Amino acid sequence: MSVNQVQPKLIIHGGAGSSLKSKEGVEAVRKSLYAVLEEVYALLLAGASSQAAVVHGCHLLEDNPRFNAGTGSVLQSDGQIRMSASLMDGSTQQFSGVINVSRVQHPIELAQHLQNFPDRVLSDHGAAELLRELQVPVYNPMIEIRLQEWLQERDENFIKEAAGVVAEKELVVPEKAGAGTIGVVALDSQGFLAAGTSTGGKGFERIGRVSDSAMPAGNYATEFAGISCTGIGEDIIDECLAARIVVRVTDGMSLPQAFERSLTEAKKHRRDLGAIGIDATGAIAWGKTSEVLLAAFHTGGQMGDTLEWMDDALIGFAS
Repeated sequence: MSVNQVQPKLIIHGGAGSSLKSKEGVEAVRKSLYAVLEEVYALLLAGASSQAAVVHGCHLLEDNPRFNAGTGSVLQSDGQIRMSASLMDGSTQQFSGVINVSRVQHPIELAQHLQNFPDRVLSDHGAAELLRELQVPVYNPMIEIRLQEWLQERDENFIKEAAGVVAEKELVVPEKAGAGTIGVVALDSQGFLAAGTSTGGKGFERIGRVSDSAMPAGNYATEFAGISCTGIGEDIIDECLAARIVVRVTDGMSLPQAFERSLTEAKKHRRDLGAIGIDATGAIAWGKTSEVLLAAFHTGGQMGDTLEWMDDALIGFAS
């Protein structure tokens, strides 16, 4: 690494909500997250940009049926999958995203393409037209567990507010499920930040409901910090959480301070959410008001995760 380069940093998440049902579930999620960390961090060490690393990490997480994004996305109340994703490049401070897109393998890929367009956020019909323009193959992201989860909930007249955070081996829907989302934040060797977030939504929601994941409330990055959020989208939107944390860092707070203040406010307002982030100095932070946050990070010297972080602390950090 030359004297002008910085140590790359990486943090990813696979959702937030209630605890996993089993130790096997914890270990399976940990294995999945660490595999993504290792592959994406190797790209950063090889000189990949933060944007490229974030998109690749989101691809890998979208392809893992355990997580609620891409393959394995939850179903809305009408039994259809509608996904949302966004990408923000901190070096250009450009946000792009798609809302309620269907029948695509990698929603984050559409968000990346839109970085080059003057119209950078598209809803369902516009996203479908973009798919045709790009000649992206039609893809069905539904998996059996998510279908059975929806059928079970339909039989109970949709009494739950959200689907399970992750698809575990057996269909066990927690009483308080929360909402799964995947996200990646990276600092590359040139010191540039990027953040990406992708989701299948809450599950069982009203047709056409819009997630925070395709808004600056849930995904935001500048030259100062990058943040990806997860949890109940409406709670994240009400806090404008990702942008709020970044603005506080921009105004002089350290990343842990910005997380502490923002998560304290969210807890006071009884929000159910989590967030991950990195700042320009390479500090890594995470926080949650939910029971669990499925996140993992790579500092360059070590990997760690938050899967069994169950104490009362709102935030954690590494450097």
